[in-house]
Amino acid sequence: MRVGLSLLAIALCLFLIQASARFGFSRLLTRYALITHSTAVADAAIQLTPSDPDAQRARAATLNDQQQHGEAANSLAAAVALRYRDDYLWIELGNTREEIGDTTGALAALDQAVHWAPYYAHPRWQRGNLLLRMNRTDQAFADLRQAATANPKYFPNLIDLAWGISKGDLKTTESLVNIRNDNERLALIRYLAGKSFRDAFTLAYGSATTSFLNGGFEDPFVLNDVTFGWIVAPEQKNRLTIDVSEAVEGKKSLRIIFDGDWNPDRPVLSQTIVVEPEKTYRISFHVKTKDLVSGGPPLITVKDATTNQLLGKSLSFPSTTNPWLGLEVIFTTLSSSQAAVVRLERNNCDSAPCPIFGTLWLDQFKIEQTKSPIKQ
Repeated sequence: MRVGLSLLAIALCLFLIQASARFGFSRLLTRYALITHSTAVADAAIQLTPSDPDAQRARAATLNDQQQHGEAANSLAAAVALRYRDDYLWIELGNTREEIGDTTGALAALDQAVHWAPYYAHPRWQRGNLLLRMNRTDQAFADLRQAATANPKYFPNLIDLAWGISKGDLKTTESLVNIRNDNERLALIRYLAGKSFRDAFTLAYGSATTSFLNGGFEDPFVLNDVTFGWIVAPEQKNRLTIDVSEAVEGKKSLRIIFDGDWNPDRPVLSQTIVVEPEKTYRISFHVKTKDLVSGGPPLITVKDATTNQLLGKSLSFPSTTNPWLGLEVIFTTLSSSQAAVVRLERNNCDSAPCPIFGTLWLDQFKIEQTKSPIKQ
């Protein structure tokens, strides 16, 4: 009896060793098939381990590389039969079925992917894109929104798809995206600012008017990178403060202190404003200086927000010490202009380095549309 049990144990061990060796060699062939794109090697792996879904998956990958999508779909169907809870296998099957024009089969496969991974983003994102290609827009965006909720990295892509499907219509884009909180609204505003500044401004403030935000610096001055309002260069934040002792109108102005360092290529302060194409505008503002010394004095420039083309600039700010002085910039927008960027910059210096010292104050930025200047 003991001899029989011993022989049985030895036989079982030999079988397990042989099975383990066969499985290991099959996995080696599977990896080699993926590297060499060899269907024959993948077939050999399947012969060694017919119940291994990864061998079928490798065969499908080699067949897809060879544009044999029909056969690849068969191999993936065999793989999901062996490991039916694998959502990634169902996604691969769905994508491959779509390659051969079987959108119904593709959708059925992606339904299974969502079924087995209902709380993950990637199955819904894949199914949503398929539904979009099938012109089932409402169902598609239901999936795409859930995917973006599960994984926020998909949210910019959701916005991009909505903007494209809506053909640039703001209301339709809002409806498709279905904004739920301030962070999502800000993401949409920032996206629109690169596509349609007017729409971005409308979404943020309800209407798009040509005006400065906080032009008199009376409202709280937030020193961070925002889409609208005053934007301050990060390295210059410590130089800017609101001064309650100096003002042209109201009670406050913006004070900027320079201690030598200001890269002439970087504006200290800027704001983007909505404009109409082929219109002429006048920007007025006030400046005060104290002990301002530099070979490249500051000035205000206006550039097209899309092309960065210079549209106009003010006179250079007065050097040394001067009381409040009113300056202006008159400019005409381009035929393609949607927005213009108003910047506090420096004139080019004749030599480098080009330090700047002193203090300046700014106040009462206003803009109005005016008649085109008379051409001489």
